[in-house]
Amino acid sequence: MDGRPARLVIVITGLRTGGAEMMLFKLLQRLDASWRPHVISLTDVGEIGQRIAALGIPVEGLGLRPGRVGPLAVARLATRLRELRPEVVHTWMYHADLVGGLAARLAGGCAVGWCIRNSTLDPARTRRSTRLVARACALVSGRVPDRIVSCSTVARRVHVELGYDDGRMVVLPNGFDLEAFRPDPGARADVRRELGLGAETPLVGMVGRFDPQKNHAGFFEAAGLVRAQRPDVHFVLAGLGLEPGCADVEALATAAGVADATHLLGRRDDIPRLMAALDVLVSSSGYGEAFPNVLGEAMACGVPCAVTDVGDSAFIVGETGRVVAPGDMAGLAAAVGALLDLEPPARARLSAAARDRVAAQFEIGAVARSYEAFYTDLASLAGRRKVTQA
Repeated sequence: MDGRPARLVIVITGLRTGGAEMMLFKLLQRLDASWRPHVISLTDVGEIGQRIAALGIPVEGLGLRPGRVGPLAVARLATRLRELRPEVVHTWMYHADLVGGLAARLAGGCAVGWCIRNSTLDPARTRRSTRLVARACALVSGRVPDRIVSCSTVARRVHVELGYDDGRMVVLPNGFDLEAFRPDPGARADVRRELGLGAETPLVGMVGRFDPQKNHAGFFEAAGLVRAQRPDVHFVLAGLGLEPGCADVEALATAAGVADATHLLGRRDDIPRLMAALDVLVSSSGYGEAFPNVLGEAMACGVPCAVTDVGDSAFIVGETGRVVAPGDMAGLAAAVGALLDLEPPARARLSAAARDRVAAQFEIGAVARSYEAFYTDLASLAGRRKVTQA
């Protein structure tokens, strides 16, 4: 630190690899340096925290145990915020919203923004502690935050129904780097060589950690139906928990009759290359997704998507892919088949339309400017508050 007060402090629940954490990293890559951002993780620095630190942005972890939101955590964070003296505090995800919001109010002198990244709080699928924190946030949402960012319109609706203050909410979508994610015929051929496949082998992919929210069981159910109609299709899965030899995943592939056509790649650092190699990207999620990053990434690569209507998935895809009801794996299989069966001219048009949609709606530079406008609004609130208090 150079002794100057940090103007913007980001407080996030954790900085391990995930969609929200990656969005924060992409935002900070493009945020004007005059904001002098400083990032605080309630838990540890994690993989994404290390990447943020490599940008020259201060990152620290408070070392709290996951789920701990007691008064001592609030007091400790408030002390740190008094030291940093930010004008704007922006918190990301439920625990950080509650702890960070209360700590910022206790510290004083700043405006507070929250950030919602989830689209469901189904009791059958969401931990009780998370639901309790979200409900606590709803109770204080009219007093603690000045503004609340939701990454999707569906998430906004869900949280307003829970009791969040609708008048303070604004939707800012995730953004995508069109230079990193773009069509790449070379990658298409290279990945097939890596997998030992022929140059024209159709590839259907799913990218995302092995987690019930992602519904890999549903993916394999659909994959079995696709393979019954198209024996030449192969399936590529990448993400944490999807390493070769994972017994649970291999059992799903075997039960679906696609084990011999399934390629488990685990966590990869070449996701743009993998995306560009696919013929279809599948999102089979059954719940919880607010704004799946993988859809924008695939579309930026010119890859059409077959998705379940969860969160803002249908809005992201628009007319450039296929959308089916959550849980309709037969419908998802039919959607994948329809995309694979497109004639080359029709496929080329759909590919171009998918990339054009991302460029028009979700380009990361434009999204970063929207966040800067959001922070400018919060900073003006903080300034007016200081004048009033003086």
